[in-house]
Amino acid sequence: MSIRNWPAAERPREKLLEQGAASLSDAELLAIFLRSGVTGKSAVDLARHLLNQFGSLRTLLEADLATFGSYLGLGPAKFAQLQAVLEMGRRHLAERARCKPVLENPLAVRDYLKAMLRHEPHEVFGCLFLDSKHRVLAFEALFRGSIDCTSVYPRQVVKRALAHNAAALILCHNHPSGSTDPSQADRTLTRRLQEALELVDVRVLDHFIIGDGDPLSMAEYGWM
Repeated sequence: MSIRNWPAAERPREKLLEQGAASLSDAELLAIFLRSGVTGKSAVDLARHLLNQFGSLRTLLEADLATFGSYLGLGPAKFAQLQAVLEMGRRHLAERARCKPVLENPLAVRDYLKAMLRHEPHEVFGCLFLDSKHRVLAFEALFRGSIDCTSVYPRQVVKRALAHNAAALILCHNHPSGSTDPSQADRTLTRRLQEALELVDVRVLDHFIIGDGDPLSMAEYGWM
């Protein structure tokens, strides 16, 4: 049966408008994005099939073009639309993070950093540069490495902090494994960067590790 013949309360689009997006399942949200199904499958049926094939919504969202386009009902046009939606989400989170000083807006900052780094298949180290009132100036991904490590050069971090005229910054990097436990190397690097940045009067407020679940704050654990 076509979705248009379903009871209104069960149609994903009508359900979203009536109850909000949070009320929809992953398959229902994906069905709205797909807009139409394929022969023998409604958009919801196709969405359920795709989620089963990919294993999860996140895996589907993070798939590259070749993988994404190899599935029935998907292709370059849908991939382009999806990337545009994801980028709009990241930019929305960036605006939220900039609207208040980071110490007054910690959840928005965590959400933004997770959106920027969690999908990366290799380790990426970045900095959120802040002004004297701890408002966001810019975010930069400075170093990219392998699946389990990356080389970080304090001189380059100092150089970029000075280029932004930053008074403070937040360090961050992802763990592709999903674990947010800091290694001894993570702690040692944090101390080295603190010492290097102190020489140019730039404070390091925190170091977030991005993985599955909530980002880990090294400052909250007293590790810096």
